Amino acid sequence: MEYRPKYIKDLVLEIEKRNAEVVYGTRLNRMPHLRGEERKHLFIFHYFGNRFLSLITSLLYGQWITDMETGYKLFPKKAVENIKLNARGFEFEPEITSKLLKQGYKIKEVSITVNPRGYDEGKKLNTIRDGTKALWYLLKYRFTN
Repeated sequence: MEYRPKYIKDLVLEIEKRNAEVVYGTRLNRMPHLRGEERKHLFIFHYFGNRFLSLITSLLYGQWITDMETGYKLFPKKAVENIKLNARGFEFEPEITSKLLKQGYKIKEVSITVNPRGYDEGKKLNTIRDGTKALWYLLKYRFTN
């Protein structure tokens, strides 16, 4: 229950209002919560790692994004009908984002809040390993299919 289901309607609303075809829920349209969960070194490391990957995404693909690694992504079926997805893990985030942006979709972000899990609660992300993979895939898909 890290992500709050109540925000799904906010993403859908942007589609219904025809404000966007692709909508991401951004957790990072803010400063880090240094008095909350992000005071712990692993969480602040995740925060800045994600901000870095989002900045690289923005520079490579020409659209400002604050939270490329979000788990809340809404896009039309037609956007993925003709693309091959290769990801089997956390590399799904940069792959789908890269391929959507390369097809010309603009990503609208909607602010959401989450209740971050700790490693003791099942968090599996390894910032160095998974962040390095994400960076590689952002670069790879910028220049290949």
